[in-house]
Amino acid sequence: MQTLVKYLIFATLFVCAQLINAQDTIQNVNNKDKIKTLLEIKERIKTEERDFLKAEVEAINLRLENGELSNEEANILKKEVAKKRALNIENRIIIIKNKIALLERNEEGYRTNEDEDPSKIGISIGGDEVSFAGIKINSKKKPKKYDKRMSSDFVLAFGLNNAIIEGEKLDDSPYKFGGSRFFEIGWAWKLRVFKNSNFLRFKYGYSFQINGLKPDDNRYFVKQGNQTVLEEFPENLKKSKLSITNLVFPLHFEFGPSKRIDRDTYFRYSTQNQFKIGVGGYAGFNIGTRQKLKYELNGESVKDKQKRGFNTSNIVYGLSGYIAFDDVALYVKYDLSPIFKDQIVEQNNISLGVRFDMD
Repeated sequence: MQTLVKYLIFATLFVCAQLINAQDTIQNVNNKDKIKTLLEIKERIKTEERDFLKAEVEAINLRLENGELSNEEANILKKEVAKKRALNIENRIIIIKNKIALLERNEEGYRTNEDEDPSKIGISIGGDEVSFAGIKINSKKKPKKYDKRMSSDFVLAFGLNNAIIEGEKLDDSPYKFGGSRFFEIGWAWKLRVFKNSNFLRFKYGYSFQINGLKPDDNRYFVKQGNQTVLEEFPENLKKSKLSITNLVFPLHFEFGPSKRIDRDTYFRYSTQNQFKIGVGGYAGFNIGTRQKLKYELNGESVKDKQKRGFNTSNIVYGLSGYIAFDDVALYVKYDLSPIFKDQIVEQNNISLGVRFDMD
């Protein structure tokens, strides 16, 4: 552990030294190189403003096609954005020319203030420039797509898990209600179905689901041929849990109100602080089954992990749905496929919990 810490400290010091050296090198760039950089920036300004103008004109044309603007209104807007971009080019190039003139009339090593220094290397994330140890890295800003119909969400869900057994009530379940739980994590893409409305969305993706069942009355799962049954354990169990892990591909239709946000060059639909309902299902594969037992034997604590398949279904499929406000939902899912295949008495997994869809 001490060796690892030493290596980490050494690596950190090495990186810091390289950054300091890079900063010193940047500061020593001569005026000629600075002027060369400014001339390159001058050409990039023209390209950048023309790209923004192209995006703005495309946005106006789309609004014209959608009947939001008349031909006259569209022509007026096109002239306005063209004039704005031409003035932007003119004003920004004047700033560059003034910097060049300032460098040309002063001696080598002359520095403008930090914001004006073209020798800085810059990083741009979402259009905002950030720096570390005096080093910046630039990237060209791109105009946003006018109409973005698809988005994606990180999905996280957890809650209570149990089984509905054929011929029995849920109250008679042999599994602990508080102790049996499920967990789900995945990614989902959301596609707006209609061109001019966001009321209905198609949501699809992939998730890892872990369904846990904890038998009560000191019992555990035993595989007997093609049957999986519960039997009493010979010792006093501290823990008995069967975990079934599935890789599934959920499909949902999500509907509900949304707010349209219009900007000069793009528009978006937002479901922030809105109610939404999702109905659909999922299908996938069982990728692992494990039983975990904890007990004491001859005064010693024993942990037993069994990976024997336990006759669980290889193919899983079911129904699911959620009622959400903003990013938080009440979530329910029910396996139409049985937990154990070829059982005399069929059992189906059911889960109830909370779900978070975070973009």
